[in-house]
Amino acid sequence: MVLSPIIPPQSKVTELTDDTKYDSLNLEQKKKAWPMERHRSAEVSQAILSKIGHGGFQLCHQPQIPEIVKGGCTPISSCDPSGEFTADSNGMHRHTITDAAWEALKQSIVYFKGQPIGTLAAIDKSQAELNYDQVFMRDFVPSALAFLMKGEPTIVKNFLVETARLQSREKMVDLFKLGQGVMPASFKVHHSHPTKKTETLLADFGEIAIGRVAPVDSGLWWIFLLRAYTKYTRDSSLAESPHCQRAMRLILKLWLSEGFDTSPALLCADGCSMIDRRMGIYGYPLEIQALFFMALRCALSLLKDSNDDFVYQITKRIKALSYHLHSYYWLDFQRLNDIYRYKTEEYSQTALNKFNVIPESIPDWIFDFMPSRGGYFIGNVSPARMDFRWFCLGNFIAILSCLATGEQAEAILDLVEERWEELIGEMPLKICYPAMENQEWQIVTGCDPKNTRWSYHNGGSWPVLLWLLVAVSVKLGRPHIARNAVELMEARLAKDDFPEYYDGKTGRYIGKQSRKFQTWSVAGYLVAKMLLDDPSNLRAVSLEDDGHIREPVLKRSNSCPGLHMSH
Repeated sequence: MVLSPIIPPQSKVTELTDDTKYDSLNLEQKKKAWPMERHRSAEVSQAILSKIGHGGFQLCHQPQIPEIVKGGCTPISSCDPSGEFTADSNGMHRHTITDAAWEALKQSIVYFKGQPIGTLAAIDKSQAELNYDQVFMRDFVPSALAFLMKGEPTIVKNFLVETARLQSREKMVDLFKLGQGVMPASFKVHHSHPTKKTETLLADFGEIAIGRVAPVDSGLWWIFLLRAYTKYTRDSSLAESPHCQRAMRLILKLWLSEGFDTSPALLCADGCSMIDRRMGIYGYPLEIQALFFMALRCALSLLKDSNDDFVYQITKRIKALSYHLHSYYWLDFQRLNDIYRYKTEEYSQTALNKFNVIPESIPDWIFDFMPSRGGYFIGNVSPARMDFRWFCLGNFIAILSCLATGEQAEAILDLVEERWEELIGEMPLKICYPAMENQEWQIVTGCDPKNTRWSYHNGGSWPVLLWLLVAVSVKLGRPHIARNAVELMEARLAKDDFPEYYDGKTGRYIGKQSRKFQTWSVAGYLVAKMLLDDPSNLRAVSLEDDGHIREPVLKRSNSCPGLHMSH
């Protein structure tokens, strides 16, 4: 079977006026124009990429496209670095990159018993595989969204069904048994008998992962993806099936179990999410709390019996989590000034400094980084500790899930605009900011050679995060932010063979250990493009506001902005 290039549906050709003029501006001129555009409706983004060339696509060197093997795949040929992706017009250039991305995504597909079941983490065979030859739960999410938006939901359905089956397996780490609700971090197709062509799935629940950490985010992403599938296909039969209902309830039972916590947030070990190495995110990391909030809201819409105890527990937890994150994680100029003036050793119900944070522990960089216009949810809060780092994924999920109020959502994008050079730079998008250096790096990461300053998870730039930036920009009616980030990425992404991440303070260099043809870099770009072309695709990734989730909190703030699109 030879795969032909999959061409995404063409946008309606619209005469461009202001957008064409806008494209001719330099970066500084564009930045001056942003405030004037910030409240434009997201529908204008449908015209952003409408001038697309209609030339046929050919892979560099025109190789024969390899046949995909069941249970695995064959890597796509590397593209000529001399500039094969460059065309005479910008539209043709973008069109060619999109075709290259679709071809790479198709060649990453993994088959199990003749059916597509997921996509490999990467198809770069130039480096040792480690576990990049597996299907990862979190990595597959942008791939799944791309297939859903393309009208190919079968692979997403198969993935959800098979991972629900894997969840029911016994999970042991040494002599300790993990909870039933834990979802796998990854899995691979194993050919146990070559001659009989017997295929089985081997899953990793953390027992063989680097660091031996169970993936807290896997179950959160699984519920998010089940809701996206249901919303996009308008087919609720999968979500209502016994095995999916059981999988959800096992996950919820694990999350909602009682313990010693005095916080509604989930307590986590370091390395339990996208940042899967020691990076000082232990405790109550924002990424997990925002995903937790998103998944709880998704579960409310998916559970079959709306009268059972789970629904009551979820509703209570959503309100408590919302209150906690708004009260203690939100940071803007005024809040920073308040923390700076905190008194310590307060022992009372009315204490302002409830976590006894020592003002002298506030890092120097935050005073220059915090603009007068803007704000964000900080990375972590626990006794005597506030992690002031900016974490991209958690803040953008907060907007998509309506954890952030409308005022806060706008402030987060204000911060991105005000600190464009720091957070976007030359290649979107910083996973966190700033990087740890010197003694702090030694102590917090354990001298991790992969997480050196401005590399990998320590301030590296990750192309996969583009789809989140585009989603929140379109949702808030500020597509110019998304457009500028996409233009930056298109200048290099395909020429660089879709790297996993970039290094450097501005993301100028391909990552030192970055894999090429990293699947979620490919898929993240495609999802970003389809969100810009058709904002109605937001229905798969963005939740609508529910005013009840914030009743006890910040009544002065306006509600979460609705989607700027037709439903």
